[in-house]
Amino acid sequence: MGDGIVVTQYQARFGRRCNSAGAPGGIIHWILAAAFLLPTAACTVGPDFTAPVAQLADKFRGVNNRSVRSGTLEYQKWWEGFRDPTLNRLIEIAYTQNLTLLSAGTRVLQARAVLGIAIGITYPQVQQGTGSVIYNRTSAATPLSGPNATPSYFWTDALAAQAAWELDFWGKFRRGVESADAVYLGSIASYDGVLVSLLGDVTATYIGIRTIEQLIAIARDNVRRQEQALSIAKAKFQGGGTSELDVFQATNVLEQTRAAIPQLTIQLQQGENALCVLLGVPPQSLGMLLSRSAGRIPSPPRTIVVGIPADLLRRRPDVRAAELAALAQSAQIGVALTQLYPAISITGTFGGTASTANGHTLSEVVNWKGVAYAAGPSFQWNLLNYGQITNNVRLQDAKLQQLLVDYQNTVLSAQQEVDNGLVTYLQSLNQAAFLRRSVQAANGALRIAMEQYEQGATSFTTVLTAEQNLLQAQNSLAGASASVPLGLTAVFRALGGGWQIRVDGNFVTAATLKQMRARTDWGNLLPPANEPQPLAPGLPGPEDIGPTVRPPEW
Repeated sequence: MGDGIVVTQYQARFGRRCNSAGAPGGIIHWILAAAFLLPTAACTVGPDFTAPVAQLADKFRGVNNRSVRSGTLEYQKWWEGFRDPTLNRLIEIAYTQNLTLLSAGTRVLQARAVLGIAIGITYPQVQQGTGSVIYNRTSAATPLSGPNATPSYFWTDALAAQAAWELDFWGKFRRGVESADAVYLGSIASYDGVLVSLLGDVTATYIGIRTIEQLIAIARDNVRRQEQALSIAKAKFQGGGTSELDVFQATNVLEQTRAAIPQLTIQLQQGENALCVLLGVPPQSLGMLLSRSAGRIPSPPRTIVVGIPADLLRRRPDVRAAELAALAQSAQIGVALTQLYPAISITGTFGGTASTANGHTLSEVVNWKGVAYAAGPSFQWNLLNYGQITNNVRLQDAKLQQLLVDYQNTVLSAQQEVDNGLVTYLQSLNQAAFLRRSVQAANGALRIAMEQYEQGATSFTTVLTAEQNLLQAQNSLAGASASVPLGLTAVFRALGGGWQIRVDGNFVTAATLKQMRARTDWGNLLPPANEPQPLAPGLPGPEDIGPTVRPPEW
């Protein structure tokens, strides 16, 4: 309430000076002086944002493994660690063509335009502009005209404008700019989050396609082995060395293995269709693009580098977006609080009128002789609001508290995702090592079982068991081999790697920029193609909030 006393005293002095000025020119002088002096005494109500605190572990749970090292790394192009040129090409295409990412880029431009609106509101607003040219005829039938009066004809011309400037004494507009700036920066962080997810999705989908290709190859290899076993069973049956039961059992296992191939082919085509959508193209065959490394699951590096959980606060886009969302909401508390105080404004009209009725000319509407104006201060104070304003402040504060809790939950979830990816990566390495020995043993068992069956030393059931064990072991090995790079992909996604590739680029494609420029004047926000583009911050944070008083953005 101390600031309210300052307002009352200042208005009293202002009133005395206006009365002593006397002349209209003096009134305008003091009004303009007040317009520039009041902001110097202004305050900004509402809480100043402080960075929220979240629980962080000292280290990730998997850092004690020999395949994991703790260190500083930005993971800018983590997918290149798989040493797969096809994957690198897919990432490049997805970054330039993915429609979900492009949609996120347009939301950045929307938020930037909203920020421009918030900046413009702080300046005087022309509420109404009027102009008229009217041809007049007076009546000869009125008492004032007299019995012998004749109608007179004349023109009137008028131009006027009405403007109002609400002085930002309590910081309503400055808090609005602060909030809009945080929303804009948050849209950039959200864009980066979409980009990080896109990179992870492309990599995971590609690994899935290669895994299915390998499973199809495994099934076909086993079909050939089982066809050989069926031929032996048929030969023995025809020679009277065994019953037809062996033939039926061999046929049963063979056809089941063959039946797996169409099902795997369905999954393969669905994976390719999903990859097409990520690449921003209609579902189509990707044979030429994928043929280079067909059937080879990407190999991860032998060791990976992870930092500490605290690094997630500066690297993960969704963590930054959550913090900026809280900052934007914190400023909204200040905007709501200003409604409890009087809104101080300066309003005025300026225009001119002229008429030919008294021998004047219409051109006098733009001369000083025809000018008319009025200006003065005013205020509006919502005194009887019956708790509406106070409860709105409470509402905004509760929203802030929710966002602070959401921020803490985002940080916890981020740590969980990193640890989940690490345990998948590390344990899949162990699993794959065990399964390789299992496949070797299953191969040996099948070879011996076939030899013994041909010699009549064992039944065909032994062969069937060996065939099924081999197929299961090979499929399990393929799954574990895929889980290793998938787990690593999850780690890099959770660490927030890859968004850096958009630095020095645009949030929308060149074709989209051209389309938008042709449709709308974007000023400096979207300069022509041959001019430098506006620079965007890296991974934005509260430190990137700009000044709350800025020039208008025309």
